[in-house]
Amino acid sequence: MHDLRVSIVQGDTRWHDPAANRDYYARLIAPLHGLTDLVVLPETFTSGFSNEAIGSAEGMDGPTVAWLREQASTLGAAVAGSVQLRTGDGPLQNNVYNRMLFATPDGALAHYDKRHLFSFAKEHERYAPGDGRVVVEWKGWRILLQVCYDLRFPVFSRNRFDAARVGQADYDLALYVANWPSARAYPWKTLLRARAIENLCYVVGVNRVGSDGNGLHYSGDSAVIDFLGHPASECMDEEVVVTTTLQAAELLAHRQRFPALRDADGFALEA
Repeated sequence: MHDLRVSIVQGDTRWHDPAANRDYYARLIAPLHGLTDLVVLPETFTSGFSNEAIGSAEGMDGPTVAWLREQASTLGAAVAGSVQLRTGDGPLQNNVYNRMLFATPDGALAHYDKRHLFSFAKEHERYAPGDGRVVVEWKGWRILLQVCYDLRFPVFSRNRFDAARVGQADYDLALYVANWPSARAYPWKTLLRARAIENLCYVVGVNRVGSDGNGLHYSGDSAVIDFLGHPASECMDEEVVVTTTLQAAELLAHRQRFPALRDADGFALEA
């Protein structure tokens, strides 16, 4: 396990315009070639957070998945972010997911479907929920994929003691991609720190900026939080790309000094 360079991409997502968003984010991340290991885009980065975007949801063989794979290959880095994706032939409410994708330069693609749908905005009436946690491996790091509202549910993201692994945890980094409005910015910033502290891990939270078609404002506040809850990087309310190096040796040493995960409660999640 070596240090990992992670790039936050905090952009002003265009409303309901996938082609324009792919061009926009491609321009933002192009300078990262050879300078990062992992690029993280916001939630629903091709449309903004919209129930109406369900009508133009792509499939896994659509242009956005192809674009993500192309960006990973071009940059020589993994690229992650969420989009609305349709699977199968069922009715709309059963087969469209808010799906977080994780593409690597070798062409591999993992995905996580948002488990906790935001009923406050009726997301649960249009989209299907995911059915489990997803942890991917990249450059010796185990990375938990999470989307926005998942941040409020700590049991789902609870790190688990694993005596067979160096570092004694089932993941090392939690990624949260979001469209989190500025009206709730304080909970966003607080919960990112809480997830890092309680899980003895790094946390990366990537939010958007600007205003969307629903009139909601987003203040960014993307951040990299270390295992003690300290910010390694914090973004303001602006379009910005920031690269931060996560320190592997410091993470493992902290877990050795303070092995709190050994004392955690055992439990099983229900579907």
